[in-house]
Amino acid sequence: MAPAVPKKGNQLADIVARGREDAGKSGPEEGLPAASDVQPVSNAPMPPEVQQALEKLAEAQAKALKRSKWVGNKFADDARAMHYGERDAEPIHGETSVEEAERLLEEGIEIAPLPFPVSPPEELN
Repeated sequence: MAPAVPKKGNQLADIVARGREDAGKSGPEEGLPAASDVQPVSNAPMPPEVQQALEKLAEAQAKALKRSKWVGNKFADDARAMHYGERDAEPIHGETSVEEAERLLEEGIEIAPLPFPVSPPEELN
């Protein structure tokens, strides 16, 4: 049995190059982004306005999380229970799948993704 070893090299550059070569063909290959969809990468420093905005957003998230309870992967169940009056309402945050988050929204349960990743409390130093 052969091990699953990924292809070496810059696959994004290969995709972009292939997109340029295939520009006259009928369309991009299945599963690959079109050359026009690939965003250029820059190593330039972030503009100060963007840096300040991100810092303020991170501070606002940290402040909100201090007043919120971590519920881990029980987020969807706890959000439903609060919405349907099965438990007291309180600010919570946790983890759920995209599909489950969509189902919560379809049920009229108000949720919002956090702008920055959050580590579970037990994983923090």
